[in-house]
Amino acid sequence: MEKRRLGRTDLEVSLLGFGGFHLLEIPTKEAQDLLNYYLDHGGNYIETAAEYGHGESERKIGPIIADRREEIVLASKTPKRNKQEAKEEVEESLERLQTDYLDVLFMHHVETQEELEKILAPGGALEAAKELQEEGKIGHIGISMHGQPDVLIEAVKTDEFDVVMATFNYFDRFNFPKLEGELMPLANENDIGLVLMKPLADGFLWRSAQQAFRYAFSLPVSIVVTGMNTMNMVQEDISYAKDFTPMSEEEKEELFAEADELGDYICRQCDECYDCPEGIDIKEIFKLEGYYDRQMRDGKPRNPEKFALRDRLRFWFENQERAKREYAALEVQADQCIECGKCEDFCPYDLPIMDKLQMSHYKLGTDQSLF
Repeated sequence: MEKRRLGRTDLEVSLLGFGGFHLLEIPTKEAQDLLNYYLDHGGNYIETAAEYGHGESERKIGPIIADRREEIVLASKTPKRNKQEAKEEVEESLERLQTDYLDVLFMHHVETQEELEKILAPGGALEAAKELQEEGKIGHIGISMHGQPDVLIEAVKTDEFDVVMATFNYFDRFNFPKLEGELMPLANENDIGLVLMKPLADGFLWRSAQQAFRYAFSLPVSIVVTGMNTMNMVQEDISYAKDFTPMSEEEKEELFAEADELGDYICRQCDECYDCPEGIDIKEIFKLEGYYDRQMRDGKPRNPEKFALRDRLRFWFENQERAKREYAALEVQADQCIECGKCEDFCPYDLPIMDKLQMSHYKLGTDQSLF
């Protein structure tokens, strides 16, 4: 399996990483069989978190670490924001993982600027991580979050973190355009290791797994981490990594145009929008709709299975209040559309822009009578 450099850490990591969350769903023996198979077939990056099952994931992984530690780049995470709690939790993680050091410790799901400031402040979790580095218990410090990446962009600018973990996939690139538009180039410019998580968009892209992984592997990231909880899944994902050939830019554009999950509703955030004479910023409104619910509620009826998956994932990142706040600040909102229809002639993806503006206003505005 291809190995890539994890930014300035200089660690060499396998293209496919093994995420530990979904090991909660299976017995310990099965979990360890999957981990051993992954390691036997070229993988070397295992990642978990203290809060996955209150340590259950780490306990299931521990015997594998104890037996094969030198083969593994090991990462865990802490959601604690102050020094004492973070240090105590890492010590407990090391005990559960049956090792005396982590290669990477992530500050886990740092979602707000206030949380980042707590971590960086005197007495914050970063102090704990640096002390643990001095004691040889942590190699490198990372940070992770989900969805809109403004906090990660600010974290990269501090130069305190060696590794950044974020959501990258061909669906959410259009809901959170700063992921690939700002965070990715900024991290690469600063030689910060980029860990890609959620290549299947929390399972939303499961019917298109092969193309989703190929897209993820083609991005300028160090590693693609995914949860795996069956032998068939491990074998398939390893095969995608071993057989990987990079997507050309033309192939990516073809994917963006034809992917079923994007269809005729998801705004691709291109620059072909009609210059609306009413002053409606169509692209901006659809970006805020992406923040709000990942553009998953589109007014189309679906069978119960598909509806349930969308309904479960649409608010996964909890950006609703931010989206509404930014929408309220717009000088011209979507309800000012006069339905002239000219905008739809300009969209290269044939989106139903007038209906979509109504839906966006229904989601983001205070008047819910329009849709």
